[in-house]
Amino acid sequence: MSSAISDSFSIYGEQFTSRLLIGSALYPSPAIMADSIVASGAQVVTVSLRRQQSVAAGDDFWQLIKDTGLKILPNTAGCHSVKEAVTLAQMCREVFATDWIKLELIGDEYNLQPDPFALLEATKILLAEGFKVLPYCTDDLVLCQRLADAGCEVLMPWGAPIGTGKGLLNQYNLKTIRKRLPNTTLIVDAGLGLPSHACQALELGYDAVLLNSAIAGAGCPVTMSHAFKAAVDAGRFAYRAKAMPEKDVAAPSTPTMGMPFWHQEFGIKNKN
Repeated sequence: MSSAISDSFSIYGEQFTSRLLIGSALYPSPAIMADSIVASGAQVVTVSLRRQQSVAAGDDFWQLIKDTGLKILPNTAGCHSVKEAVTLAQMCREVFATDWIKLELIGDEYNLQPDPFALLEATKILLAEGFKVLPYCTDDLVLCQRLADAGCEVLMPWGAPIGTGKGLLNQYNLKTIRKRLPNTTLIVDAGLGLPSHACQALELGYDAVLLNSAIAGAGCPVTMSHAFKAAVDAGRFAYRAKAMPEKDVAAPSTPTMGMPFWHQEFGIKNKN
């Protein structure tokens, strides 16, 4: 079995060994954000142009992000229309000097569910403009198939509504997407709250997870980053190891026929 470091996955042709992508919002302080990002072992960090409240604050924040040396993944968080999302993506390409974009296009204010119709339309526009689109979507198989057919090499279905921390609400849907799109890079994005949730996603065969609130909102974000890093590694190792078959009835792990092995070894000697 090859070592963990050689077990990489691809995002639009670039190889990564860390299967944890991390967000840069909601931390108690910039210093805690920076320390948490380092502790996570992540190689990709997401940023939003909308976070920059002023020129000075934006410059300071951007410098902290650049100092991490990680791959930057801008996102279109907060967009509600195709025009708004496309315009923000174009601005992100200029500001962050990358054609990667995490495409978020919200359709419902209550659960922040992505708008599947607008998302597909915006994806097609951005792909035609040369963007490498990573769409944040629901766990709907047909939508995922349409996005892949449009040219997306990476899809990011949610585990649960963003920021809820509920984990993988529909493992059946996620398993089905993984099975039906075997050659697509799949990243669970949104809704995870515990390291065990991330472990489950990797056990299902997902290539990675993207986290923000679960780490930034923890009592100690830096420690939680360490926990998620370990959980992602554990989940990937478990997937590669292949789990034992699940059974409907108990199957004893000790022999039930004949004598236990220690009786077989010592019982005969003590007969006399």
